[in-house]
Amino acid sequence: MSVTQGLLQEKLFAHPFIQSFNPYSRAVFDKLHRCHTARTGMHRYRCDQKACGFEHWQYHSCGNRHCPNCGAFKKEQWIEFKTSELLPTAYYHLVFTLPHELNGLIMGNRKAMFNLLFQASAHTLLTLGKDEKYLGAETGFTSILHSWGQDLSFHPHIHCIVSAGGIKDGKWIKEKRTNNKFIFPQGSMQKIFKGYFMEHLRKLHRQKLLLVEESVFQDLLTTIGYKKWNVYAKSPFGGPAQVVAYLGRYTHKIAITRHRILEITDTHIQFRYKDYADGNSVKEMTLTHQEFLRRFEQHILPRRFVKIRSYGYQKNYDKTARLQALRKSMNIAPMPSKVMVPVRQRILEKYGKDISICPTCNKGIMVLMETIRPRRSHQIILPLPAVNNKADPVLKA
Repeated sequence: MSVTQGLLQEKLFAHPFIQSFNPYSRAVFDKLHRCHTARTGMHRYRCDQKACGFEHWQYHSCGNRHCPNCGAFKKEQWIEFKTSELLPTAYYHLVFTLPHELNGLIMGNRKAMFNLLFQASAHTLLTLGKDEKYLGAETGFTSILHSWGQDLSFHPHIHCIVSAGGIKDGKWIKEKRTNNKFIFPQGSMQKIFKGYFMEHLRKLHRQKLLLVEESVFQDLLTTIGYKKWNVYAKSPFGGPAQVVAYLGRYTHKIAITRHRILEITDTHIQFRYKDYADGNSVKEMTLTHQEFLRRFEQHILPRRFVKIRSYGYQKNYDKTARLQALRKSMNIAPMPSKVMVPVRQRILEKYGKDISICPTCNKGIMVLMETIRPRRSHQIILPLPAVNNKADPVLKA
């Protein structure tokens, strides 16, 4: 465990201020606090060479999607699967952002409002894709929800990776703009996105599915109705390599990674962030533990909420058969079989280290001896350790 990781878990993720949050957020922070410690359970490995006999305790990860320490290998596996689905066409990066005046309403109705954000952005892209002026087919895209700015402020927006081509009646339709300067007019995207969102926002309110006062809601509609909504169209990706790089950077991203944290004291935390309003300049910010936790908690997603979704010809239903048929009609090689790569193999490929080899004698194989899981009381009773095993006999959460 790194020093930063340890300080995050002990000074912040176990902070008394967390008790002021809702039960679900408290449960998330409890998992982050116990990540990679004996409190999550562990594996005991032993070298199979009798002359060595080295033992090693491998602590379990919490596996929570908000954890700064977990998910790296799951992310790489997901990226490989997604990359295998890419077709020989241009891909665009679009960002749909909601007016900041909606932040309060979103905070009190996260699931409904996040779902509506997904629906509005998807409706916009599918509608324009079917327009003969732009494509005349069903495009395919992946949408990723982000709720933060780099300073941990609340900033809900959707990133979309959109294919320039699409399908119609089961056949591939090539992109009409071979120069790949843009996929759809920005003004048209803004108009459709705003219109759909506001129409269905009113519908949610009429159905009494939003927690908001009547007068507040009507004033809010007036305010956002006069605003220009932001749909940002970035330059198209240069090729599959750029798409993969984007996937690795954004898809499984969380509010803050430990690599941006500069210092954690008994009262404050300091981290780096990009100020996009100031030419993407890198700055430093210092927050009290309470303020940092307040901002971090804003980005905990609703329970079981899906933050990465696919639409159009990339929708999940019957996707593999559909993509294989498309590739066959385009005379390109079929998609490779999706194989789950073991963690051992990934570490070997990435770091050149074989974790199955004993680190002491460099000859023996580390054999799993037992798996110890935490009890309901969070008390774990272990056998007395060997001489070279530094784990405590009794560990309490």
